[in-house]
This record gives sequence, structure tokens and C-alpha cells, in this order.
Amino acid sequence: MWGDLSIALVCSAISLDCLSKLHHCYLIDLKLYILSADKIDSHVLSSIIDFTIRIDCGGSSNFTNEFNQTWIADQFYTGGIKVQLPDQQKFKFSQEKTLRSFPITGGKKNCYEVGVPNGVYYVRMFFVYDNYDNETHAPSFDVSIEGTVVFSWGSEAWTEDNIKFGAYSDVFTPIEDSVATICFYSIGTDSPLVGALELVQVDPNCYNKVLHENILLVNYGRFTGGSSSFGAGMSKETDITGRAWDTDLDFTQSAANRVVLTTDQGIKNANRAPNYFPMYLYQRAHTLSYEDTLEFLLPIDPKLDYMLWFHFAEIDPKISASRQRVFDIVVSGKIVFHNVDIYKEVGNYAVYDLQFTARNLTNATLSVKLVPHTGAPLISGLENYALLPKEVPTDPIDVKAMRAIKRSLLIPERMGWNGDPCAPQNWDAWEGVTCNHGESKEILILTHLVLSNQGLQGSIDSEITGLKHLLSLNLSNNLIKGGIPEGLGKGLLRVVDLSFNQLSGPIPRSLSSSNLRTVLLNGNRLSGEVSEALYSIGVTGGYVNLSDNDALCGVPSLPACSLLWEGSHMSIGSKVAIAFGVIAGVALTLVAAYIIIKRKNSEDYKFGLPHKLASSGRGTRYNRQKSRPKYEGDSSPYVRNIFNRSGY
Repeated sequence: MWGDLSIALVCSAISLDCLSKLHHCYLIDLKLYILSADKIDSHVLSSIIDFTIRIDCGGSSNFTNEFNQTWIADQFYTGGIKVQLPDQQKFKFSQEKTLRSFPITGGKKNCYEVGVPNGVYYVRMFFVYDNYDNETHAPSFDVSIEGTVVFSWGSEAWTEDNIKFGAYSDVFTPIEDSVATICFYSIGTDSPLVGALELVQVDPNCYNKVLHENILLVNYGRFTGGSSSFGAGMSKETDITGRAWDTDLDFTQSAANRVVLTTDQGIKNANRAPNYFPMYLYQRAHTLSYEDTLEFLLPIDPKLDYMLWFHFAEIDPKISASRQRVFDIVVSGKIVFHNVDIYKEVGNYAVYDLQFTARNLTNATLSVKLVPHTGAPLISGLENYALLPKEVPTDPIDVKAMRAIKRSLLIPERMGWNGDPCAPQNWDAWEGVTCNHGESKEILILTHLVLSNQGLQGSIDSEITGLKHLLSLNLSNNLIKGGIPEGLGKGLLRVVDLSFNQLSGPIPRSLSSSNLRTVLLNGNRLSGEVSEALYSIGVTGGYVNLSDNDALCGVPSLPACSLLWEGSHMSIGSKVAIAFGVIAGVALTLVAAYIIIKRKNSEDYKFGLPHKLASSGRGTRYNRQKSRPKYEGDSSPYVRNIFNRSGY
């Protein structure tokens, strides 16, 4: 008998450069567990490597707690402030004594963005208010993970105990883009907050692989039949997946005749993949002092479906044969498991688990009863998870483009450009962004981007051309510098307003797209030839304004372009002429050097160039022509094109 063997190799500090697609370096626990039950074989002996990071939100230093867990100082947040809670002595654990608050001045949406390996994760957070800001009420806010709202902290969630002492909430979620994104969204003008954040990588096949089906599991009750809570970070009896198990006293309706059974004997098939339910869970059990119904009442949101996991192990030495303890499991008045006989199924001191999904619920309380046939019912633990469908995300190409635009335009923190630009859908999208469903309805796309009068001082990143579904772009009345990216205007774009900035350089050919109906580039520093195709947008019923750009040329109402220009770039002829000019210059230099050397040899130290070389050459005629550009009058009628300096 190997019993409960657990070997851990811990690397407290690791550079994540060796992990692909990760861009952060921080302290983690990287553990290799080897777990076994009563014998060694490929089905019982199993191993798991998990990536774990624990963030002390608001904390200023790293620490290791009494359970040998490494916590790192607060980082990976997009904004907010650190808060020291006023009455820290009443909190048992160090990570509960500080928090990060996100004032509304930093935008309605703020996030933690943590680089992690792709996989399935157990995410646990601690929330506490404790009236740290002397306001009249605890803040109302939503919490999302990977773009899906998982928690709503409002007046109902903030019970008196939660306000004073805090509460933990947890979720199982897949992470598929190498970044765990946990966001907090202000309701009204309240300041969201969080006290601690944990991410523990778990077996991707856990809980019947339901997490492969775009489902998140939100904990609505996880408890042990024992007399006290236990689990990761809460007791020496741990759970390698990070789960914490509450006592069932808050859920049971049969406390008067409650009996807790305990054993130190090993439990067969505990700690096995893929769920790794801990042995300690099965070494405790809740039964009754006489034959009676054991009932639990679980608070739920009836709009969702729920996955129930029942955990049993027959640890009563008085039970030595089948049919000595038999009971039904009744959920919301319906028998879901009939004649449950633990001993008959697995014998004693062995794991026996059952799983049931409750659907189409109507009440805010889920009733679970163990109704006896023979003997008093018994249970080691119960888990209740809401099956939360993953919300529709934004097109990854749009997300990539918007993050590049955020960096290049120097988007201020107050605009709240954090997390997913469009999701969750019941939150406001990023300020200035309009999103819609794509054709498949399984993805969100950006259709409008309006950032006028925001004081932006950056440049336009070329990634903006990746917004293939964009219909309208307005960046007017800012201080944006640099050029207009080639490719902008292609696709579905119909309106481009870049007016009154500090843009320079040529107008790209892509802004002559036949889809465009409005192009406003006035009030900039653009130069070069304007294409006939761009001009024709105004002729065919659209609207074009290029006024207040001193160096544009080539269409009616603008000066004729010199030979230097062809389209928006230097012409081939001008390039050839310049090349010949350079060659001629080099030749002149060589001739001059030869003459100087000859005269030096003849003791003639005059350095004047020969008269014929100084007064002839095509380069001279070319330069005269270049210095006197030819202007053409505007013979075309005025057709919704504005090219003068009057503005619009």
C-alpha cells in the first residue's frame, strides 16, 4: 500500500523565455506531482505538470505562505491603485489584506492580462470591501474571464460578511491565446476591486471534458461532508488543482442529527486523473444519526444549467456488505439516481463518484436530497457548477489590429481600452468602437472606429488595414503625426475622416478605392500628386476635402505637379534624371581632381573649373525647369471636391 504519495519539484523563479508565446517573466510555482493509490500501474500512477501563478493584488512584495505557496507582488494590471485595508488584523491570510481598486477615472473597464501556456485553468479570486474608501455602499461591478461575464458584484452579492471579511469565487476556464484576461467593469461610477488572483493549470480532460465545448464552469457551491473547510491555501490538507472545499453546514437542512465520520485509512482511486479529487475529501463523510432524508439547498441562477458532482466513499466500518446503506438522489423533486449502494459498487474505502446535469430550472434554489431506503444516507462531498456558455469573442485579427492601434495612437488610460474590444456584449465596447456580429454569428467584428477630438498624439499603425470589416474611420481633430498607411481604404471602408491632424507624406493609392464615398484629409501636411481616382469620388456623388495641405498637386483646383511626381511617388523620369545628375557630378569631381593634380604638378595652384564644364550639361537645364513649375488653371466645374484653403 503506497497510500497518499505526493512528490513536488518546485521551481520558485523561472524565466518564461523558454515557454513559447509568453512575454512576461515572473515568479511561479512549477510543480511535478506524482500521485498514487494502493498499487502502481498505468491507470493509478499518474503525473501532472501545472503552471501556477498567485498575485497578491495591491501587495508590494513577494512572499511564501505557511502552505508553501508562492505569491507575487501586484503586477500585470492595466490600471488602478493599490489599497491597504484599514483593519488588516482580522484577515487570516496575507493576500487578503490588500486590494487593487479601479477608479472610474481610469476607464470603466480594467483588466489583469497574464501570459500563460494555453490550456484549462482553475481561476480563483478574493473580493473584499471593508469600507476602505468610507463610501456609503460597496461597489457594483462585473467580472469577466476571457470575455465572458462570470461574476456580478451587486447589492445581493455583498452580504454583511462579504463586505467585512471577503469571499472567494472560482471558475474553470479554457485559455487559448496564451494570455489570461480577467477584466472588471464598473456599474455606474463605482470602482471595481479585487484582493487576490490565482491561476492554476489543470488537466484539460477534467470534468468530463465539458471545457472543450466552449463552456466555463462557475462554482455555485463546493463542499465537504467534513466538519471544517480544507483545500489549497486554506489548510495543510491540500488540493493540487487549487480547489477549496467549504464545510456543508451552510447548505444542509439536517444539522440537528448530523454525524461526521472520519478515517485515516487510504482511499482507493483518490487523486486520479483527470480530476484529482483529493484523498482527504473521501476520508470525511456526512451522515445522520438515524435513517432520515439528508437535504441540501443550493442557491442558483435558474437561467443556467448546472453540473452536479456527488462524491462518496463508504468509510463506516459497520457497513460490510451490500444493501446495508441504500438511498435515492433526488434533484428538484426528481429521482436522478435510484438505489445508490456505495458498497455494492466499489466496496469500502474506495472512491465512488456520480455526475448529473440539471436543466430547465425554475427556482432560485436547487434542492438536493438523499432519500434513504436502508440505513442513513452518506455523502463525502458535493460540487455544483453553472454551465456558462462562452460569449462570442472578437475576431482575433481585429483584436491584433486594435492592440497595435492602441499602442501607436497612445490611447489614454481614461478610455478603458483593455481586454477584448467588443466582448462581453452586455458591456460597452471600447470607447469609440462599434461592433456587430459577423456572418457566422460566432464572432464579433469592428465596423466603426470614431476617435475624433481625443487629443491623440501618436501615429497610425499599418495594422489598421487589418480591420477588414471596418465601414467608417474617424480620427479627426487630433495631433496624429506620420504618414497614412498604404492599404487604408481597401475592403469595405466607405468613410475616412483624418482631417485636422499633422499627417504628412503622400496620399496612398488605396484611398482611391471605389467603395469609398467620403474622404476628408483637409488640415494636414500631405504632399504629392492626388490621383484622378480619388478626385472622381467627389465627381460621382461622394465627398472629398483635401484643403489646407500646402504640397498637394495634380487635379483641378490644385497646382500641376512637377516632373518629379508621378502619382503619389517620384516619377521614373525624375529618378533617371537624378541618377544621371549624380553620375555627372561624380564625373565632374573626377575631372576637377585630375586638373588639380596636373596643375599641381606644373606648380599652377588655380582651382577654377573649365568654362565649358561650368556652363553646360543637362543637369543645369533640368534644375531650371524644376525651379519653375507650370500651373494649370481649373477648368472643371465644382463638384463636391474641396481643394482650396477655405476648409469646409
